[in-house]
Amino acid sequence: MQNPTQKRGAQQLFAINMRRIRLEKMLTQEKVAEAAGLHPNYISSVERGERNISICNIEKIAFALGVCMGELLTDSQPPEKRQKLSQNKKA
Repeated sequence: MQNPTQKRGAQQLFAINMRRIRLEKMLTQEKVAEAAGLHPNYISSVERGERNISICNIEKIAFALGVCMGELLTDSQPPEKRQKLSQNKKA
């Protein structure tokens, strides 16, 4: 059974950041997979937020993207925007 909190939390944040960084660097999922030593289907499912990824694979993906692991887990939205979003969800 999937943990619904996880899907909305760190797992989804990682997926959003991974896709954003990959596109900013103009890399394909296949290139990231090759550089990380992972299967392209795995990279695709991580990017869709479908995988609860291990710390080892976070490290591999970060290396392949040329970023630190923390960048993949950092919320880049300003706090005031996050607060507005959470208030809209409650309403």
